Amino acid sequence: MEVAMKNYDNPHPSVMPVARRPDVCFVRGKGSWLWDSHDKPYLDFVQGWAVNCLGHAPDIVAEALARQAAQLIHPGPGYFNAPMIELADMIAAHSCFDQLFFTNSGAEANEGAIKLARKWGAMYKLGAFEIITLQHGFHGRTLATMCASGKSGWEELYAPKMPGFIKVARHDIDAVEAAIGRNTVAIMLELVQGESGVHPMPEDYLRALRRLADEHGVLLIFDEVQTGMGRTGTLFAYEHSGVEPDIMTLGKGLGGGVPLAGLAIKKEVSCFEPGDQGGTFNGNPLMTAVGLAVVNALLAPGFLHHVRVMGRRLSSGLTQISGKYGLGEVRGEGLLLAMDTGSLPAAALVEHMLAAGVLINAPREHTLRFMPALNVAADEIDRMLALLNAACADLKTTLAAEEVRDASLS
Repeated sequence: MEVAMKNYDNPHPSVMPVARRPDVCFVRGKGSWLWDSHDKPYLDFVQGWAVNCLGHAPDIVAEALARQAAQLIHPGPGYFNAPMIELADMIAAHSCFDQLFFTNSGAEANEGAIKLARKWGAMYKLGAFEIITLQHGFHGRTLATMCASGKSGWEELYAPKMPGFIKVARHDIDAVEAAIGRNTVAIMLELVQGESGVHPMPEDYLRALRRLADEHGVLLIFDEVQTGMGRTGTLFAYEHSGVEPDIMTLGKGLGGGVPLAGLAIKKEVSCFEPGDQGGTFNGNPLMTAVGLAVVNALLAPGFLHHVRVMGRRLSSGLTQISGKYGLGEVRGEGLLLAMDTGSLPAAALVEHMLAAGVLINAPREHTLRFMPALNVAADEIDRMLALLNAACADLKTTLAAEEVRDASLS
């Protein structure tokens, strides 16, 4: 049965309508909370799509911006600056990577990873250029990253497509092996597919991918734009399996709300020459100063432990709600979780929660995604769960009444 959904009109015609936005204008935020122009509070379990890892308007971000803005904002990409160097050193020191290139978005970081892999293939693999990616994956909205993605409905968008991306089913190691050919230069994937509904990659699958990449002399690229920076309970998600990629991309949480992303590589694959890669604002000190403050906060004693504890609390509560209403699977890692909603339309639950003052996300027709701030409090999780429980009950009652009405009319 189809539930009638609110048809969002565009109340601000000067803003290009590239998203379905409710008629709500947010004017301030703090921690897990947002307030709209009518001063109504909203508990935010979307956080800019996993961007605000420290919540809204964290003091350390505001202080880093103010301090750096008073010193140096943008000397240009042709020069070193102190925060850029410090942030690169810190990420290298706490990861398996040797070099960093900072960008403004995760899509731009992934575009850089694709370019680097193709340059490496041209130099060391007889011109190999094809990259194996996964069905239902998501890597961004540039032309190249859209081609790398396996998002439904994008197959014909912005044709003609850029060649060189081979899609295989997720979790199918045999399909990956069968797809490797003489033109294969890399395997690229998210460690948790976020847009497809939060589907983690099993650890044995990741180990098998590393083995295949080594056997065939191809690169392994992990897209950690959403999973990196503490989101899954470790600084980087690859740490759960111990499988080290050759290239990793970061974004979202790296800037804690400001536009900052990164391309991290091992020195063995470093083949860009001056002029091969760049960007006017890339690695500017204003943004990298914030990134440095964010990484320091994530590495503070007890912070990542808190993420894991709160993740278990949220997962347990969602599992109870799912069992109570006969919904579906709860999955994910840390504070990147999803719950399948069974027969309940996820978009309708999003509407119910919005009216109740809670923001959640529906990446699929029958899936909800939860991406709260990493410093979310236990009582905030409990409040969201209580309101979600009420929304499920209300929607179940509404659907049952509509079924009775439809039966009486038939």
